[in-house]
Amino acid sequence: MKKIWQCLKKIIISAFILYGYNLIAARFNLVIPINVITIGAVSFLGFPMLFVLVLLKVLMF
Repeated sequence: MKKIWQCLKKIIISAFILYGYNLIAARFNLVIPINVITIGAVSFLGFPMLFVLVLLKVLMF
């Protein structure tokens, strides 16, 4: 039960991190979509994954 709560907590925190980033990055047109893949990547690999997603966004588009 404790592991389920920790996973759920990580998913919720990563969704809020992505939402907060999108609020700031909307001015620069660097919005990362909030979907299952991005939330899963940020919750599993942590906060540095957000920087990887931003880097991918800049390099690809």
